[in-house]
Amino acid sequence: MTNLTHKARQVFGHDIYATETTGVVIEAVGQQFARCSVTIGPGLRNAMGAVMGGVMFTLADLAFAAAANSICLEQDKPIAWVTTGSSIEFLSQPKDDTLIAETECIKQGRTSCLFLVHITDGQNRRVAVVTARGSYLGQ
Repeated sequence: MTNLTHKARQVFGHDIYATETTGVVIEAVGQQFARCSVTIGPGLRNAMGAVMGGVMFTLADLAFAAAANSICLEQDKPIAWVTTGSSIEFLSQPKDDTLIAETECIKQGRTSCLFLVHITDGQNRRVAVVTARGSYLGQ
């Protein structure tokens, strides 16, 4: 495990909804990159038995937060990047019980950023894409 991954797990472990309620795991964090995963259990399914859209959104949001704040984590500064808007496109239902989110930094400037988050299932089939915009609230 890299140092950034360890720091991200410590910091974002305080995000109780994402990490404990939903069960999202930060797998890897690098410079402007994060990979997170979640196992879809019965409590994360809707009335039709499909994975809740909010689970995918939570997974993507935590991946975005870890990737956007990787600069802060690397410099041992408090996290300061927050989501200011995002949209999700659901492409298909996963074929298994694993969801993986990986970030792609489109641009990260001094005060704003734009990331794509690709969500796949355990068979590497793309199930959703999230566009996330963020702002820097630090000094």
